[in-house]
Amino acid sequence: MSKTYEISSIISNLSELERMNLQRLADYSNLNSLPEIWPLVAKRCGDTIALRDPHAKPEVVITYTQLFQKIQYFAAGLQALGVKPTERVSLISDNSPRWFIADQGIMTAGAVDAVRSSQAEREELVFILGNSGSTALVVEDLKTFNKLKQRLGDLPIQLVILLSDEAAPTDETLKIVNFTQLLEIGTQHSLTPVKQNHDTLATLIYTSGTTGKPKGVMLSHGNLMHQMVVCGTVLQPKPGEVVLSILPSWHSYERTCEYFLLSQGCTQIYTNLRSVKGDLKEFKPNYMVCVPRLLESIYEGVQKQFREQPANKQRLIDYLLGVSQKYIKARRIAQGASLENLNPSTVERLAASIQASALFPLHALGERLVYAKVREATGGEIKQMISGGGALPKYIDEFFEIINVEILQGYGLTETSPIVHVRRPWHNVRGSSGEPVPGTETKILDPETRKPVPLGNRGLVMLRGPQIMQGYFQNPEATAKAIDKDGWFDSGDLGWVTPQNDLVLTGRAKDTIVLTNGENIEPQPIEDACLRSPYIDQIMLVGQDQRSLGALIVPNLLALEKWLQAKNLHLPSSDEAVKQISTEDPAGKTEVTLESKIIQDLFRQELIREVQNRPGYRPDDRIGPFKLILEPFSPENGLMTQTLKIRRQVVMERYHDIINPMFA
Repeated sequence: MSKTYEISSIISNLSELERMNLQRLADYSNLNSLPEIWPLVAKRCGDTIALRDPHAKPEVVITYTQLFQKIQYFAAGLQALGVKPTERVSLISDNSPRWFIADQGIMTAGAVDAVRSSQAEREELVFILGNSGSTALVVEDLKTFNKLKQRLGDLPIQLVILLSDEAAPTDETLKIVNFTQLLEIGTQHSLTPVKQNHDTLATLIYTSGTTGKPKGVMLSHGNLMHQMVVCGTVLQPKPGEVVLSILPSWHSYERTCEYFLLSQGCTQIYTNLRSVKGDLKEFKPNYMVCVPRLLESIYEGVQKQFREQPANKQRLIDYLLGVSQKYIKARRIAQGASLENLNPSTVERLAASIQASALFPLHALGERLVYAKVREATGGEIKQMISGGGALPKYIDEFFEIINVEILQGYGLTETSPIVHVRRPWHNVRGSSGEPVPGTETKILDPETRKPVPLGNRGLVMLRGPQIMQGYFQNPEATAKAIDKDGWFDSGDLGWVTPQNDLVLTGRAKDTIVLTNGENIEPQPIEDACLRSPYIDQIMLVGQDQRSLGALIVPNLLALEKWLQAKNLHLPSSDEAVKQISTEDPAGKTEVTLESKIIQDLFRQELIREVQNRPGYRPDDRIGPFKLILEPFSPENGLMTQTLKIRRQVVMERYHDIINPMFA
């Protein structure tokens, strides 16, 4: 069965609501490749701003007409400089309008881009260049080129494009031009149309390579076009609506969402971690693609503001939040959208409806006094925030529901293009990752026997559909291990499916911690519970082959310092001082260290409370030894991926000398 027929079948089998949502994509459903979309959007939304980077110097603003022209010129320039259809072009760069132009320019020329961040380690980038067999290289700037320059002689690279306007260095063996020069070449040559179809390879996205060498995930135009169609069944963006972009553009999650939202004529604003809070308020986005850590950051900022209020106002806020939490839980049951009560009886629904009605006036008071002001931090115009790339903690889900910012949690992997499940605005079951997107099949297997488990039982998540990758580039062994003969992809994730077909993820098979008593512990739900504590900024559980769980904790130093001040104590001002013995400072406050009993007791109490308060608590969930560390997990120090997921194995290796003594 061809990919074209599969997508046509998907469209014909949509529900009435999904079909209504899809109307604006009618012109796209019969296209063969992604680049065919941009002339259609330019015709419909030509003067609408497509891409805007307010942080560039000078600011960059590009309309859809200009975007289409630049993509065409970039593609024609590549062809004029010898890039041929099906050849691979490595695109090593980060978020910017020029990244998008290069990405679509490469595909328009008929080539395949192999993408990665310019911040990646040199050896990883060199591996990607060699493994992909790239004949051309597009890099962010001279700095990135110089990082790779000494290793290019052993590779088949013949052409280098700088996405900056820096003067291209002269080189006897390589042709090197900058962005403006390439576009100028493109204006002087006619673009040769390249025939592509749904089976044509579009891009190679390399996995992080946390264990072993990175693998090149092969995504076809059919994979990407499927995602365009299914996104249109869930969201209805309008031309000119604003999207705030912060996640890595080369990552499959951000990339697919960008393709869809731009295909609808939205205006994409580029932001970054330093500027995101200000940009939310200034540009008032309607949509934002995010990861749980970003939502946690917003939540933590709000909680910090709450803690700075006078004591009587803090008590009022806490009271209103408590009432609103009861209200939304009752409303979920009344609407049949509660994960804790999947099949409420008529009596239960009625009782929940009555309770929600009784609580609504106080919830409305919270809306007027607190929640509307909190929403102003997001610009106040958010329609939906699409969350993916990791499990969304329950307390984050609840908080955003209370303040009336809708989170559509999704699920997928690079190998699945990536979206396979997503919550719908009309069926938003908090705590789940939603129903499968059209054309997608999900089954749950026993990890040991590989046989299907009864509905509602936990097991290994298997996936099948038109978005599943073609395989790993030049790695048939890994491909065969990931995709069986019937086309089922082994996600490596653990979860279960509700009677309404919502997927609930419980952990990652390879992240499971097995204690010496044989109990399997999924760390993510326990970590999410611990993050409710205002004193815990980050946490990672450890304890493989130990008698109990342990934890590495990055404390929230601001919250901790405020707690200490109330007790006439304080931490030393420098990292080095934290390690020193407590002393008396000139202001009369006693200095304490992170190892001091009073601080250790505080964190012990926080861990006990949050872990024991989580649903389904078991004695084996208890956290035994823990260690407070000062260095946060981040992409910059290699302890997190660029989508802000902790790289557990890397952290284990980094803190090996701290973890082992914890269990001695």
